[in-house]
Formats: sequence, structure tokens, C-alpha cells
Amino acid sequence: MIFPKAPLLDFFPQKIIVRMPNWLGDCIMATPILADIKKHWPKATVTALCQGAIGDILAHDPSVDRVIKFSKAKSFFSFQQDLIKNLRKERYDLGLLLTNSFSSAWLFYQAKIKNRVGYAAPLRAPLLTLPVAFPTQKNQQHLVITYKKILTAFGASISPTCPTLYLTEEEKLKAQKQLRAYAVAKNDILIGINPGAAYGSAKCWLPERFKELSLKLLKDSKIKLLYFGDQGGAPVVDEICKNLPSDRVVNLATKTTLRELMAFIDACDLFLTNDSGPMHMAAALCTPLLALFGSTSAIATGPYLTGEIIHKQVACSPCYRRECPIDFRCMKQITVDEVYQKLIDIIHSCHK
Repeated sequence: MIFPKAPLLDFFPQKIIVRMPNWLGDCIMATPILADIKKHWPKATVTALCQGAIGDILAHDPSVDRVIKFSKAKSFFSFQQDLIKNLRKERYDLGLLLTNSFSSAWLFYQAKIKNRVGYAAPLRAPLLTLPVAFPTQKNQQHLVITYKKILTAFGASISPTCPTLYLTEEEKLKAQKQLRAYAVAKNDILIGINPGAAYGSAKCWLPERFKELSLKLLKDSKIKLLYFGDQGGAPVVDEICKNLPSDRVVNLATKTTLRELMAFIDACDLFLTNDSGPMHMAAALCTPLLALFGSTSAIATGPYLTGEIIHKQVACSPCYRRECPIDFRCMKQITVDEVYQKLIDIIHSCHK
């Protein structure tokens, strides 16, 4: 059955495929819609289609029956024919697009997925059997809600489900064992720190302030720090950690898989981060967190219904630029003392 371009309330798909977002944080913010899909169509099997290693975060998610990972195409004209062929074989009767690109809609069209549903971004609406109009207040609502609203085309209401990630006990125990090897004791206060962000430097608090903050935190003998970073952010983390006491500060930049990163963040008592994928990871794992915002909107992409935020309301923020073209006032106005005091307040509130 292929339905017309109008809401359908009595549609019961058997095989659903969901094209997940490409960015780590966006993919995490899309996890609630997976739970909502499973609740709305409990008898359907749900496949999550993910670009690259991002799909690893969905392992053990009870709302997902299968995860398909694929490599990014070198160009639009070199679309993976093997992927298209394999998707055709599955005969999906519903495909939900959480990406807004033309290429993702083209992929589902070429894969002959019967019903293709997503936001009606320019040029791709003809490729969708049910194009959904963008919310009029897109940047004034959280991205979690933007994803959820796709399901309202099927009569589903906006649910209270939050981003959630799942770890096995084995993964948690492995992280604890590794922390013991780093001399992190059970009674230590472990603060995870993520000073980078994949999108660009405009989202990042100043490295020298992370270092100054670290020295201030380490005055408390109970506190130990766990620094994280990807390949691009590793040099910054290395510089921050340079000359900090190695028995109190652990540099894990580039030393974890995504699932190991999840397990370490889950083990932290508190997480300090810029607006980034690891920020959403901490939120989805219910780790207490403090997020520093500058060039982006905490309304649209802040930790969903959890965590503390520092965001200076300067005239040019949010600008969504990768690099600040002026004086970086949004981040420079966030002081070390302000962040330190907020972290101490969170620690005290968590240990009452």
C-alpha cells in the first residue's frame, strides 16, 4: 500500500527503516522517535540506517531490531549500489527520513521503499510519498520535538520520551576496571571534561580556561579529571593536560570507541562540556552535566530536559558559525570562577 500525500491514521507497516542523522549529537536526539515508532507500531520491525560508526550507539536499544551502517558516498553520482540493492531486497513498507538532504530521499526512492516520509526540504518533496511541512518555529523548539513531529503525520501525539542510550553491565564493569587502573578510586569525585566540538571552534570555551579551571578543581584532593576528545580535538586536550598531575588527570582523547566513551561518561559523577555529541551522550545516560553554549542555541540543541547550561545572551548569539569572525564575546564572557562555582554547586546537590 502506498498512501497519498496526506496524514494517514490507519496505516500499519510491518517493516520500517529510519534514516538516522549523521552527527553524533543529532543521532542521540533522534533516539526518542525510535521508542515512539515502536510504541505506535509495536508489531513492526524497526531498522536504523546510520552513516559510519554512529550506529554503534544504538546497540542494545530495545526499540531497534537492526542497525545498518554504511560508508559515506564519495559523491552523489557514486551512490552505493550495493546498499540500494540490499535495501530493495528488504521490501520496507515505510521509510522515515530524519535527515533533510536530497541524497537521503533519493536513496530511499532508488531503494523502492514504498512509503517515504520526511520534511519537505527544497527539491526533494517529489521523492517523498508524504512530505511533512517544516515546523514554523523550527529554531525555537528543541530538535527532539522536531524529530517527533514527523510522526504526527500518522496521528501520533508528541510523547514525553527523552533521548536514551543503553549500556550492558559488562561495558560498565570494563570501564570501572579501567578507571581503577588509572588510580580512580570509588570514593573519588570523577569529573569528565569534553573541551572540543566537531562542528567548529565557535562552540568551544577557551582551552586556557579549561586548564585554569582544572587547576582550581584539583585543589580538592577528592576530585579527579577525565578528559575526552576526538582526533580533531586531541591536540587541544593534549595542551590542556600538559603539566597537569598525571595521577589526577587522565587524558583519554582518541583512546576510546564510541561505546567505551559512553561507558566512561556513565561512570563520571559530573560532566563538563561544550555543545557537542558527548554532551547529548551524557544527557542520554543521565550523567549530571554542565554545558557551555556560545554560537549555538540551547533552546534547539541543549541537553533535553536535563543538565545545567551557561549561555551568555550576547547580541550575536546564536550565530551558528564554525569560527567566530569578531571577538568571541559569547564564550569569553563565561568566566573560570563562574564555571567552577556551578560545578561545585552541582557536586553538592548530587551528594546531599
